[in-house]
Amino acid sequence: MWSVIIILILVGLALLVLEILVVPGTGVAGIVGFVAMAAGIWIAYTRQGVQAGHITLAVTVGVNIIGLVLALRSKTWKKAMLSTSINSKVNTIDKAGLKVGDRGTTIGRCAPMGKAVFNDKFYEVSAMEEFVDPETEIEIVKIAGNKIFVKQLKR
Repeated sequence: MWSVIIILILVGLALLVLEILVVPGTGVAGIVGFVAMAAGIWIAYTRQGVQAGHITLAVTVGVNIIGLVLALRSKTWKKAMLSTSINSKVNTIDKAGLKVGDRGTTIGRCAPMGKAVFNDKFYEVSAMEEFVDPETEIEIVKIAGNKIFVKQLKR
């Protein structure tokens, strides 16, 4: 009988941890976990006696409190969190290499954004019109920050 009690309490703890870490906000795993722990404690009281029930209750509450304290410590989460940082930038424009009036070719369809080649380098561009087809000659109309605005050259 003790194996059933211990399994119910451990399954309940596992479901509570699952609720907190994996599927927060649904409540289903947390409620089922709480019910499983309560069922384990109730079985301990009814089948093993009052003294065994008190001990089971005290151990279960103690394990929950210790788990909560460990989970709320910042050192615990520092081990699990991602500590890398992103240092790169998207579409950095070499001001010396590009200027208004430069001509290039689109790689794919610009609807209104897409890729283009200027001076053998790839850039992300924004079309002034709605769409520019692939393999179309374009010209830089404006450079604002890291955005390149282009227009389609007339054929």
